[in-house]
Amino acid sequence: MTSAKAILDQATERRATGQLAYTGALTPEEALALLNADANVRLIDVRTRAELDWVGRPQVPDGQYANVEWVRYPGGVPNEHFLEQLTSQTTDKAAPLLFLCRSAARSKAAATRAYEAGFTQSFDILEGFEGDKDSNGHRKNVSGWCFRGLPWFGA
Repeated sequence: MTSAKAILDQATERRATGQLAYTGALTPEEALALLNADANVRLIDVRTRAELDWVGRPQVPDGQYANVEWVRYPGGVPNEHFLEQLTSQTTDKAAPLLFLCRSAARSKAAATRAYEAGFTQSFDILEGFEGDKDSNGHRKNVSGWCFRGLPWFGA
């Protein structure tokens, strides 16, 4: 089993190699291993509540999951209360926060915003929950949390 420190070190190395604007990036498998290894780690799912209802969500240890929408549904308008809601979910700005969305686009933006606001351990989960589209335009078949066979609650 890989230690939490080793996982965080690997994720932080990706910051330099990827010139990331936040602390680092984790694969879905690393994210789950880190959540299981350290009770202080939180997964922040930035998808809309509609996505959670229609698609599902990751199954992670109790007390380590929060949903803070990056954009609102309907309309796709930015959540102007994102930082306020994030702070209500985790008051420890030094705790590792793992940001997740559908395909790792919104999560990168959320991790950047959180990092800029002083959340010093803001990480993106690469590939997202559903991953990229396949040749037929469907998700969950190419990459992502679900494709990797990690536990999740279906819709």
